[in-house]
Amino acid sequence: MKNLTQKYNVPGPRYTSYPTVPFWNDQEFSKEKWITSFKETFHLSNQKEGISIYIHLPFCESLCTFCACHKHITKQHDKESPYIQAVLKEWLLYKSHMNETPIIKEIHLGGGTPTFFSPESLEILMKGILSNSILHSEYEFSFEGHPNNTSKEHLITLFNLGFTRVSFGVQDYNENVQNAIHRVQSFEQVKKVTELARNIGYSSISHDIIFGLPHQNLDCVTKTITKTKELLPDRISFYSYAHVPWIKGVGQRGFDNNDLPSGKEKRILYEVGKKLLLELGYVEVGMDHFSLPTDTLFKASKNKKLHRNFMGYTSQKTDLMIGLGMSAISDSWSAFAQNVKTVKEYEMLVNKGEIPIFRGHILSDIDLEVRQHILNLMCQFETKWIQNQEIQINKFLLREIEQDGLIKSDALGIQIYEEGKPFVRNVCMALDQYLLSKEKEQQLFSMTV
Repeated sequence: MKNLTQKYNVPGPRYTSYPTVPFWNDQEFSKEKWITSFKETFHLSNQKEGISIYIHLPFCESLCTFCACHKHITKQHDKESPYIQAVLKEWLLYKSHMNETPIIKEIHLGGGTPTFFSPESLEILMKGILSNSILHSEYEFSFEGHPNNTSKEHLITLFNLGFTRVSFGVQDYNENVQNAIHRVQSFEQVKKVTELARNIGYSSISHDIIFGLPHQNLDCVTKTITKTKELLPDRISFYSYAHVPWIKGVGQRGFDNNDLPSGKEKRILYEVGKKLLLELGYVEVGMDHFSLPTDTLFKASKNKKLHRNFMGYTSQKTDLMIGLGMSAISDSWSAFAQNVKTVKEYEMLVNKGEIPIFRGHILSDIDLEVRQHILNLMCQFETKWIQNQEIQINKFLLREIEQDGLIKSDALGIQIYEEGKPFVRNVCMALDQYLLSKEKEQQLFSMTV
């Protein structure tokens, strides 16, 4: 495994979308094309499976130096109300293009720090979104909570509004690591909010744990997962720190590169962490995700219904996902659209009555074909070729991966073996038409290991 880690530790996408954002064709995109695609997909998706909504709540009181999200650092909570009102106005702009009542299957509140917002603000937001909408019979609402500021009132308010899933960012319990990433939170606090959520009635609680953080070693990861055993959350995201300071700027330059574990060290952290999680009864679901067999994510994986989008892995597949809020990305399956990236510009455009997108991509037939293959690999670790397939394949890369015993590749398709699961991003890269064309020379992505 050591040599394979070194061999395949190259820059590569995480494939929450295809094409990945750096390869979007903005020149062929327009707001008018996006609205047309949105309207076409809305009717079909709404009738077939409902729609998903992602709401980006960007405010944070302090900057976590590991974070690659679009955020707005402030301690001024008077910014909550104008932002909430802008999000509701954006929702109404989308509803003006709907020819029927939306059926909502999934809502996720992400950030930033959604629990920066008061329970009262979140209630206003959700009641505004749900007004004159229909809930799908299998709807699922989830939110990301900061252990330090998620209160009992947050949990009760959102639970009463239909939320049954919450994700808490743990990262690592080691104090040196926490200080380096500017995210200090005690195990006792995480335990408190986890048990509160469980007692209130949340059916799925998730913890995020990151490997590859500054000053992190094997002892840190082992102790973090050992402590996690006491709480046994329903899901665990155990993923690699994405070090991309050339994209995210000063936020990821709060420590020296020498403080980061090497690729070899990171792989050991992953392998040991994965082993510990499996021993605790978790099952690997998709890339970097683990769940207990009782969780809906595992059941979706087992039934081959697992889905992946800009929100990550989900058991709730819909062809249409509307992204509301600063920097949020929408997906109509045949097109992507991203909102402007600052709160000021976002609120200005929405208050002028404009859907605040600034870039996007219209998927070609080949894009759609590759997208499905990559989605299959990321969710099911296998894909089948279709007749009259027109896509190019990096046969050299696939042959190398197969010779290393990680996959089976033949005339029928690709199957990723258990040993190959840590390298699923590399397998997907062999199908990525934009990487094959070498249109981008500079490093755009974090390392795959």
